[in-house]
Amino acid sequence: MQKILLFLFYTSIAIAIYVYQVPLLLWFQQTKESSIFLTMFIGTLFALFPIIPFPIIGGIIGAMYGTFLGGFVTWVASTLASLIMFLFIRYVFQSWGLKIINRYEKLDMITRMFERNAFITILVSRLIPFIPSIIVNAYSAVSRVSFLSYAVASSLGKIPAMLLFAVLGHSLVSSNQEVVIVIGIYALIIVMTIYFYSKWKKSLN
Repeated sequence: MQKILLFLFYTSIAIAIYVYQVPLLLWFQQTKESSIFLTMFIGTLFALFPIIPFPIIGGIIGAMYGTFLGGFVTWVASTLASLIMFLFIRYVFQSWGLKIINRYEKLDMITRMFERNAFITILVSRLIPFIPSIIVNAYSAVSRVSFLSYAVASSLGKIPAMLLFAVLGHSLVSSNQEVVIVIGIYALIIVMTIYFYSKWKKSLN
């Protein structure tokens, strides 16, 4: 019953945000004058219920606060949302998800491999922008990955993308020349991560 009520509560919030997304977005753009913590809170809601793609939200925050403060606010909002989503899925759906995984031998084998290399896999997944965040959240939560490993890897992996969203948003309202530098740093981090991951995998063989 507790899980059902929690699921219904989550669904009702998602529906409310969908219905009132335009007023919420307008209010969100006015929160700069109120409180940076209010901006983080609303940003977390938009990240948790991605009715509006979060890169757009990150760009708006970047335009509001600039590259680095905006990047920090975006990172906090996105990280909090991913942790909440992880805990929600783990509490409500893990037992059901594990039954499905255990039913298929290949899926169970892939999941066990993922669990053994969870930290680096989650970190690399976060660095690659076209991997949907919800998939990383859900699969990590349904598996037996520890919350601490997920939280650290996910938080670190989100830094480049959130900074990129902010700098792109800031560049639209200023003559910001940092966008090329940030994109270059982002690409370098991805290449280095993949390189060191491949070296680490070879060392295990």
